[in-house]
Amino acid sequence: LLRRTEKPVILAANKADNAARRLDAVEFYSLGLGEPIVISSIQGTGTGDLLDVIVESLPPEDEETEDEDDEDVSRIAIVGRPNVGKSSLLNAILGTERAIVSEVPGTTRDAIDTELLYKDRKLVLIDTAGIRRRGKVGPGVEKFSVLRSERAIERSDVALLLIDATEGLAAQDTHIAGEILEKAKGVVVVVNKWDMAQEQQRAERRGEYTDPKAEIESAEAYRRIIAEGLKFIPFAPIVFASAKTGYHVQSLLDTVLNVTDMRYLRVPTARLNEVVQDAVRRHNPTVVRGKILKIYYATQTQVNPPTFVFFVNDTQAVHFSYERYLENKIREAFSFKGTAIRLFFKPRPKNELK
Repeated sequence: LLRRTEKPVILAANKADNAARRLDAVEFYSLGLGEPIVISSIQGTGTGDLLDVIVESLPPEDEETEDEDDEDVSRIAIVGRPNVGKSSLLNAILGTERAIVSEVPGTTRDAIDTELLYKDRKLVLIDTAGIRRRGKVGPGVEKFSVLRSERAIERSDVALLLIDATEGLAAQDTHIAGEILEKAKGVVVVVNKWDMAQEQQRAERRGEYTDPKAEIESAEAYRRIIAEGLKFIPFAPIVFASAKTGYHVQSLLDTVLNVTDMRYLRVPTARLNEVVQDAVRRHNPTVVRGKILKIYYATQTQVNPPTFVFFVNDTQAVHFSYERYLENKIREAFSFKGTAIRLFFKPRPKNELK
């Protein structure tokens, strides 16, 4: 059976816990699968050699990730705490039961990639296992699932951060948002199960007339609470949705496309420097340890994520508050709605000082 697959086969002889058993492993040569690697799972012996052989047998990395830097492909990671409806949202987007949906938290163990064509744009949706706080991650399969989820964020262009509307914003949600920001990804905050949250509110005022304006005001109040809790990613759009009913699922995809476009936006150098010079005129740099920051010029060096390099007289004179001020001014001028941007400060090249 293994030979018919025409795949690399690695033969491991386990339970070789003593010298006699290690010598007996030569009998496995009769299988015709090559040299057996003698290991002991209990003692851990031989596992390093096994890993070396596994790595050597893996295909080159560029064959696996050839589409990951393709501007025509948007990679979307669906992330959030366990049981917030990630797989349900994936199924709602696709219209099929692609992932197992269960009331039991942690049903999804692997990151599942699914391709989708939407408005002539290719999307790759990555449904992930729920991310728990590090202290609450159990051993074995669950720990591996969390690592897969973090890897999914790294591979993605945009992350859909799902929040359970019936439970509100939790500490784990802010932890995941911090992971997305640290990796400079695009992000859309999705308040899922909005239908259930609205039903809860209706139950509280059962028998009273439901004013449509009250529904809108309720959503805006909830939006302000979420924005306050995630104020370190103020650029993230917030979408109220229901994977169960399909509410706002299509507009969510439109938002994803807009965020993807922002990640590939290129700013002309001349226009960028106009914005930077105007920002400096309006608010002079803060003096840091007796040093006055002087910005010579700025340029965009990269997209996905948008990355800007500022050439300055002294990188030690850059205060974090002024860096944030410059980022805000860039956003005012060019939006970059939904995506993190990176700012780097470098000394002016020596050949330009002459």
